[in-house]
Order: sequence, then C-alpha cells, then structure tokens
Amino acid sequence: MAEFDVDAFVARFAERATAVEERGVPPLEGEARRRFMEAAQQDFIDFSLVADAKPSVEDGHLVLRIALSD
Repeated sequence: MAEFDVDAFVARFAERATAVEERGVPPLEGEARRRFMEAAQQDFIDFSLVADAKPSVEDGHLVLRIALSD
C-alpha cells in the first residue's frame, strides 16, 4: 500500500465541501427537490467537518480531532 498522506486526505474533503456548495440543483420538483437539498446540506456539513479536523496518526490509527464548539 502506498504511504497515506493525511494532509492530502483532509484537503480532498475541503475540495468536496466546495464542490457541494458550488454545484447546481438538478431540475427536481417538490419532495425530490427537498430531499436533494437536505442531502446536499448534510454532505457539505460532513465534508466541512473533516476538512476542518486536526489530523494525526497515533499508534497506526488516523485520528481526526474535530472541534464541536467555537
């Protein structure tokens, strides 16, 4: 297995958060549109949390420290 680049991993999540935020809404109506928008918001939150994490490798485990308060 290739060496794991923690910083690149976190950077990919930042890129994904930006992509979710910038992507357009497909031509959906009603309930389908609401579900799409909810999923996009959840994706953005998830990707942003990982992107803002302080990563480290401890005893062979990837540890992401995520602040849940300001």
